[in-house]
Amino acid sequence: MKQIALYGKGGIGKSTTSANLSAALAEKGLDILQIGCDPKRDSTRMLMQGRFIPTVMDFVRTGGETEIHLEDIMFTGYRGVRCVEAGGPEPGVGCAGRGIIATFQILERLGALKGDIIVYDVLGDVVCGGFAMPMREGYAQEVYLVTSGELMSLYAANNICKAIKRLSVRAKNQCRLAGVICNAKNMEREEELVREFSKRINSRLIRFIPRDRIVQLSELHKKTVIEYAPESPQAEVYRCLADDVSSNERFTIPTPIEIDELESLAFDHI
Repeated sequence: MKQIALYGKGGIGKSTTSANLSAALAEKGLDILQIGCDPKRDSTRMLMQGRFIPTVMDFVRTGGETEIHLEDIMFTGYRGVRCVEAGGPEPGVGCAGRGIIATFQILERLGALKGDIIVYDVLGDVVCGGFAMPMREGYAQEVYLVTSGELMSLYAANNICKAIKRLSVRAKNQCRLAGVICNAKNMEREEELVREFSKRINSRLIRFIPRDRIVQLSELHKKTVIEYAPESPQAEVYRCLADDVSSNERFTIPTPIEIDELESLAFDHI
């Protein structure tokens, strides 16, 4: 079983990438579980044709952990993808990271963490204990950084590299950097920049995902690109990403770079 996590700056397109990746993997006949680890609970929405599914934390608040059954929190989406949303506290109240910790403990107790590939879609601006849990506790063994060529997106990706490197020194930790996914913003020399960034952090650019209006159209129709426009070039990009991920066996301990080097790198690619 492969356990992968997609980390990256908020708003970079992790959920869109995760959902289309899961859909493309499911098309290959694989048993896929996608777990949304963001309080916004929108990771699996397009796999569920626009539906916001009940979250694990919804049930924890109303009935307690011992009253939760698997059918309460796991739902079947496109091509049989099993969907779970961790959820979180009400805005301004409590710690969202604790919701992730509780979710993983409940899923493990219910025997739900199984399949060919588990996809964790994780908020990446914050690497506190809860949000780092997929990496720290050995759930996510392969981490993919989702970024664009924007400086703050690369900055967030570099910070996540620091977390992976720090965790890698633990004897029992199997978390490694599996590669970088560029979710493009249509910047000049963007692919070249992200490719060079990937090399400097001791990794590689796994796939460049071009910006395409079909993504927004698909989401307006409450579907992934794979489902809404299966013959489109964009759908083929996601299928190639699925091939990359399912066959990837190259994992590294990253070498984060200093902010001065990151800014210089971005400046050189203007």
